[in-house]
Amino acid sequence: MTLKLTVIGTGYLGATHAAAMAELGFEVLALDIDPAKIATLTAGHGPMFEPGLDELLARHVAGIDGSSGRLRFTTSWQEVADFGDVHFVCVNTPQKRGEYACDMSYVDAAFESLAPLLTRPALVVGKSTVPVGSADRLAARLAELAPAGAAAELAWNPEFLREGYAVQDTLHPDRIVVGVRSERAEALLREVYAVPVAGGSPFVVADYPTAELVKNAANSFLSTKISFINAMAEVCEAAGGDVVKLAEALGHDERIGPKFLRAGIGFGGGCLPKDIRAFMARAGELGADQALTFLREVDSINMRRRGHMVELARAACGGGFLGKRIAVLGATFKPDSDDVRDSPALNVAGQIHLQGAQVTVYDPKGMENAAKVFPTLGYAPTALEAVRDAHLVLHLTEWREFRELDPAELADAVADRVVLDGRNALDPALWRKAGWTFRALGRPNA
Repeated sequence: MTLKLTVIGTGYLGATHAAAMAELGFEVLALDIDPAKIATLTAGHGPMFEPGLDELLARHVAGIDGSSGRLRFTTSWQEVADFGDVHFVCVNTPQKRGEYACDMSYVDAAFESLAPLLTRPALVVGKSTVPVGSADRLAARLAELAPAGAAAELAWNPEFLREGYAVQDTLHPDRIVVGVRSERAEALLREVYAVPVAGGSPFVVADYPTAELVKNAANSFLSTKISFINAMAEVCEAAGGDVVKLAEALGHDERIGPKFLRAGIGFGGGCLPKDIRAFMARAGELGADQALTFLREVDSINMRRRGHMVELARAACGGGFLGKRIAVLGATFKPDSDDVRDSPALNVAGQIHLQGAQVTVYDPKGMENAAKVFPTLGYAPTALEAVRDAHLVLHLTEWREFRELDPAELADAVADRVVLDGRNALDPALWRKAGWTFRALGRPNA
């Protein structure tokens, strides 16, 4: 008999996981406590922009013409408990307000709601990013609350999704990590992931703590690599070097590799910043805080990039922002997403606005979310309209659309032909040929 799956939480992670599991052939019931979100998903639309997600929803959501009908949504915990053999917990774990530590209240609430309704054998699978030790605690709570007793088991299966590639990363993951305590739990998860495993995805079996640590360690390593090349950009600026050529040379070393060596204004979003901070906080609780002190400098370098971009912009405006019109290309924290959470681009735009400039922003997908965070910024419907009469253009999110802009066309619209590339993604020669003064982080001015 084919397993029936449920997904608890239908945000970025949950909605993608539910749709992908339906694509793999499972019947899926997804739950959220927000009726408006359930209504949106039931109509075949994701709660955020993610390439390929709406297509998967249209292919599988019950009630949509031509769909497989394998995917449904509900607000009923009882319906979820009665339906599922495997329950994936995909709720958010934000940073606690005023602290570095992870807020586990949503995860805890999900277990408190689901566990008392589990009257038959079931596997509850945590996918949220949590502090190490959480799985042990939640397993004990599950055993305490579930009427099924030991037949209601816990596994931990961290997600490794990249926004903009989440559908691909779920259907064809570069690894599947499961923290389990029984052969039964392992067997159930091997059944769930049989298709990607057959396609070559490694299946790594571990204990609870290791499975929890993998996501924390991966995000910490990635953050360190990004902050390293940004630190090198600072050195290049001081020494007159070119960080792009430096990164190219480093990338040829197979021990290092070329990925995530593009210097810029740093990382943001809903994962990396809060995850490395939560990791530091948890290490302190475990008495291992000295092992992760380097992450404080990683975080510091990352945040310093935003201020540095503001200072470069001020210098490009002659030392002050009053009376200046600034165009900002990009609002999301990365391309192919509408996510503006802790976005360096939006943070820089906001800082400049607060210091007296008239700032106009354009982003292909993030305008609505950006306006909710910074309603006092100006927003334009196109890049061309955003730069009209601007004294300075800032490129802050590396959308393909921005790389393909015609500098000559934009030159006719601006007040001053000055551009700062905060992502080292534009072609300096092309912009300079069109008469622009071009400056990029960590690169020579000419």
